[in-house]
Amino acid sequence: MSEEIRRVKRELAYHGTVVDVYKDYMEFANGSTEEWDYIHHNGAAAVVPVLDDGRILMVTQYRNALDRMTLEIPAGKLDAPDEPGIECAARELEEETGYKSDHLEWLLTLRTTVALCNERIEIFVAKDLKPSKQKLDEGEYVTVKAYTLEELKRKIYAGEIEDSKTVSAVLAYGDRFAACKM
Repeated sequence: MSEEIRRVKRELAYHGTVVDVYKDYMEFANGSTEEWDYIHHNGAAAVVPVLDDGRILMVTQYRNALDRMTLEIPAGKLDAPDEPGIECAARELEEETGYKSDHLEWLLTLRTTVALCNERIEIFVAKDLKPSKQKLDEGEYVTVKAYTLEELKRKIYAGEIEDSKTVSAVLAYGDRFAACKM
């Protein structure tokens, strides 16, 4: 921390299945104090699955926080805080899309909500996809559809895709791997 700000105390307010919520008591160099919320997340990984024809596999699933279906790249939380992101991405690829790949390449790492949460998502690109079998968790309902990069960019700029990991991943993939014009 900086010399101007220091955490005096951290208290667990809620222990959840995916996140833990803490109350942080902060003190500033000028003597003032504040309470800040902090959300701890063990991390996640995601994958941009690219078919041989260049289309990208996307998943549609219900998101409770938004109370609606969303279009996203496959992703999931790490099974343990020290699980390598590439292993999690490979697992989520197969579980959610029914495809496997031995060729995952790191694309980027992002932090979803730096103002109050430490969630870190490593994103990979998967090519040379091989059909396998979808292995959804109980209570997980996912549909899979392939889109061109151009279609996904249009959906992003039309506000149809708002998920930060998906927006970041699709645009980074387009910049790094494809010479795509809208």
